[in-house]
Amino acid sequence: MITPPDRTPLPRDFFDRPVLEVAPDLLGRLIVRTTPDGPITLRLTEVEAYDGPNDPGSHAYRGRTPRNDVMFGPPGHVYVYFTYGMWHCMNLVCGPEGTASGVLLRAGEIVEGAELTRERRLSARNDKELAKGPARLATALDVDRSLDGTDACATGQTPIRVLTGTPVPPEQVRSGPRTGVAGDGGVHPWRFWVADDPTVSPYRAHVPRRRSR
Repeated sequence: MITPPDRTPLPRDFFDRPVLEVAPDLLGRLIVRTTPDGPITLRLTEVEAYDGPNDPGSHAYRGRTPRNDVMFGPPGHVYVYFTYGMWHCMNLVCGPEGTASGVLLRAGEIVEGAELTRERRLSARNDKELAKGPARLATALDVDRSLDGTDACATGQTPIRVLTGTPVPPEQVRSGPRTGVAGDGGVHPWRFWVADDPTVSPYRAHVPRRRSR
């Protein structure tokens, strides 16, 4: 008999921990995005940890700005940023308020509402690719900067909620370098994923962007 995933919302104290504890513990959890057309549920299969002032790869490494303000807490909120002038990426803030740490949601399996995500992800060759990568995940869940600062632990109606789901056993969790992170931050093995899961995105090392002449 297969036990269905636990749909109890994760409490705020789940996120009020060091980022390297929260990140692997998010694997197997459910992200529920409520849209006007209906709910979309995603099972997390890949994440990356970013440790604020201790991490050259973090947006908060050099301090607080209007862009990264949400990262400084409280925990359990959604941090959304816009990158390369075309894509949004979704993060969950964790750690004590003021620490500016967060977890980038890199990939997942759409377990409810796939018909809604297919409309946004027309280039996906199959459902395993609907949220295979951080920009694809945000697009599939219809996440943009308007959701920056959303409290994913709020009671009542909220556009994004994180449910308990089915946590991944430690022996099925893998870790390695973060994708596309340059410099000193590129050496940290702070990307975590579910072993052999087809929705996990491929690893890519950082490649310096060429400036046009």
